[in-house]
Amino acid sequence: MLHTPHPPTPRPRARSRRRLRAAALLASAVSVCLVAASAPPTPLGVGDRLFPQLGNPGYDVTAYDLSFTYSGSNSAPLKAVTTIDARTTTDLDRLNLDFAHGKVDSVEVDGEPAAFATAGEDLVVTPEDELDEGERTRITVRHSSDPVYPEDRQGGWVRTADGLAMANQADVAHLVFPCNDHPSDKALFTFRVTAPDGLTAVANGLPTGVERSGGSATWTYRSPHPMATELAQVSIGRSTVLHRAGPHGLPVRDVVPTKHRAALEPWLEKTPGQIAWMEEKVGRYPFETYGLLMADATTGFELETQTLSLFERELFTEPAYPKWYVESIMVHELAHQWFGNSVSPGTWSDLWLNEGHATWYEALYAEETADKTMAARMKAAYGASDRWRTAGGPPAAPKPPKNGSKTGIFRSNVYDGAALVLYALRQEIGHAAFDRVERAWVARNQDGTASTADFVRLASEISGRDLGGFFHAWLYGEKTPPMPGRPDWKQTPAAKSPAKASHTAHGE
Repeated sequence: MLHTPHPPTPRPRARSRRRLRAAALLASAVSVCLVAASAPPTPLGVGDRLFPQLGNPGYDVTAYDLSFTYSGSNSAPLKAVTTIDARTTTDLDRLNLDFAHGKVDSVEVDGEPAAFATAGEDLVVTPEDELDEGERTRITVRHSSDPVYPEDRQGGWVRTADGLAMANQADVAHLVFPCNDHPSDKALFTFRVTAPDGLTAVANGLPTGVERSGGSATWTYRSPHPMATELAQVSIGRSTVLHRAGPHGLPVRDVVPTKHRAALEPWLEKTPGQIAWMEEKVGRYPFETYGLLMADATTGFELETQTLSLFERELFTEPAYPKWYVESIMVHELAHQWFGNSVSPGTWSDLWLNEGHATWYEALYAEETADKTMAARMKAAYGASDRWRTAGGPPAAPKPPKNGSKTGIFRSNVYDGAALVLYALRQEIGHAAFDRVERAWVARNQDGTASTADFVRLASEISGRDLGGFFHAWLYGEKTPPMPGRPDWKQTPAAKSPAKASHTAHGE
């Protein structure tokens, strides 16, 4: 059964006043109304340099309530209801949502039917009454969510051996549900997933209950922390949920294919210690739970979906991967919970702050636990850095992705290339100041968004010196600056370049 959304927010009295005002001015405004009514719907965006049509202006989403009904077949569309609570930031006679690949059955705005049309990958909604600036509104969309995609536009659903999982990074959450699909607009999420008996559904956050009826169950999950759309996660399958305690009683839950539980358990029991290690570096874990979702699927990447990181099962069962490497990848996705999830990028050009930091702690963990020195890795990265900048752009100004390539911005320049910037910063200001920058960054920006400029300001403040020129050269230069304290480090010929950055989050 589809979840019935909670009752709509009472319509503000200002709308009644607006109706009276509109009636009084109808004669003089009729020509303007006709022009507005005839204007075709157009796709909008927030002007992101890398994804210019992602996100939408005019409103701020405060909460999503997502309901999915799964039939038992991962090749059939799910029935879905998306309810969006938002606050307008300007007067709106229509609003755009990012949504493509699903069929829309109906749209309501504050409980009243609204007209809708598609424009590009936008769903353009025209409410019965205009929305005033500062008004709270609720949009309810009844739609399908299709897990089967064309080759040239792969989407957010990942079809596993026994069900589904999500991988929405960077620009495909709106192929799963209507949303404001940009990390600058974080919101609270509630998930309600209905699936046949015998299957288990898990989502971001903690469970608030499960209701069973007529051969199916509806699982509900919520998180008290805002989240970017790209980090949403829903798992449906023949899964076992394993529970253990993390530092200071943190609930750690892992979702594994039931038949592989015994093989995966030795890896999963490492997570509490890894969380404690990260907390020693940057401070307390920022969310209410953590765990790994082991997907029986081949994706080519792992993904830091908030509180429930997505991993390919084969990463842990394929003997070719060294133990230290697998553990460092686990720490990479864990580190993202601070860097990228709790503190989200203001724009996609700020991606280096996510991936550079996750790569940094991945490498630091390997140094401290497996004697894989940070200096050796960074020296190799330095040797390849100019080529990475030529191929993918400098760390804070990556080249736009090619059409149809959702992983196109996830190149070596934002992984080891960005970690190299952090190494240079530590060389420049010293270990103690660097550690203070890291802790202050996640503490001051928790549950928010932040930009490259914010990081530069913070590092300058804590180090007591203007680092603008230093960062500009390292983050935006076509060539890699000299490494502070390492005058012997040079660029290396292509034949001697290190292996491409690992496939930790979205490496190609």
